[in-house]
Amino acid sequence: MSLTDDKVKFLENKALAIRRSIIEMLIEAKSGHTAGPLDMADIFTYLYFHGLKHDPKNPVWEYRDRLVLSNGHICPVLYATMAHAGYFPVKELMTLRKLGSRLQGHPHRDFLPIVENSSGPLGSGLSQAVGMALADRIDNGKSSSRQFYVLMSDGELDAGNSWEGAMLAGKEKLQNLTTIIDRNNIQIDGFTEDVMPLNPLGDKWRAWNWHVEECDGHNFHDIDRAIGEAHAVFDRPSVIIANTIASRGIPAFERKFEWHGKVPTTPEEIGVARRALGINK
Repeated sequence: MSLTDDKVKFLENKALAIRRSIIEMLIEAKSGHTAGPLDMADIFTYLYFHGLKHDPKNPVWEYRDRLVLSNGHICPVLYATMAHAGYFPVKELMTLRKLGSRLQGHPHRDFLPIVENSSGPLGSGLSQAVGMALADRIDNGKSSSRQFYVLMSDGELDAGNSWEGAMLAGKEKLQNLTTIIDRNNIQIDGFTEDVMPLNPLGDKWRAWNWHVEECDGHNFHDIDRAIGEAHAVFDRPSVIIANTIASRGIPAFERKFEWHGKVPTTPEEIGVARRALGINK
């Protein structure tokens, strides 16, 4: 899965385009979440433009990999990445959170059937993905080549359901399940280690029989390495703790938990965001 310099440059440019779309979506919607979508743009770009086995022209292709978004409030990055990958027109992104839009404030399969799961209640995504991976084993045995990815926030690990899913996945040795945690160290009320300390985070997953990797969530080579290491493990599920910077790409917003659940609304905030991302408006 090694990346050439040309491919890394392509991914970097694509991630920038996705971040620009995220900000424009949020400005148009006047509500939503800024920090998580921006900091996960590199992870989503890697998956949809390099790592995932999928076909935008045939979204229900039987042999596709599955991507489950657990922390559904960061859906602007999912929508923006899917649009740039060709699942639907980029211009539709401007309908985010509007009445009748397919792009709801949390992904909903009744509105947008090409997403793999509806999400909203934090902590549910891992259990959903475990169920999918178990069903795949029942249907296809251990010979299945399909991969199951679940994207989670660090803050949602406060929810006990996350650890129930982790225990079951470890017990069942779901080797084709990879969890990627957005370790941006913030949540809506403050910094994660102040609200509910998570460290030593890797040791907790190891206790449930998971293989653990860490990576720089903004370095495509390191993301590629971590996912490659995860796929080389055949006797247990894997978790990748992706160390990210909240609101990556807009220095004035970075690492500030206040931007977890707010969007640029004032002319000054909008100008700061657009200038940081090179948006000329």
